[in-house]
Amino acid sequence: MWDLPGGHVEEGEDAKESLVRELREELGITVPEPCGPPMHEIRTATFHMWIWLVDRWTGTPVNAAPDEHDAVTWFETSDLDSLRLAHESYLSMLTAVLVT
Repeated sequence: MWDLPGGHVEEGEDAKESLVRELREELGITVPEPCGPPMHEIRTATFHMWIWLVDRWTGTPVNAAPDEHDAVTWFETSDLDSLRLAHESYLSMLTAVLVT
């Protein structure tokens, strides 16, 4: 099952600050705080997820949280249809981003 990096917004944080912290903790990269709105949102009865497109970072993405993730990897657009994704809306969202 493939999912996006992320986590919970901690007390005193907003969602953008949480994104910066989670990417540092999980991927070992430094990203600027996003200046715009999320590119996608998922709301269910149990959670609310904001998803931003990150196209600039410092560092090399690695699995900096092996207790949380089995692997981190890159995929080609042609791989998307064969991936088991954690949420049904990921396929259309990722396809749209990778096509542009």
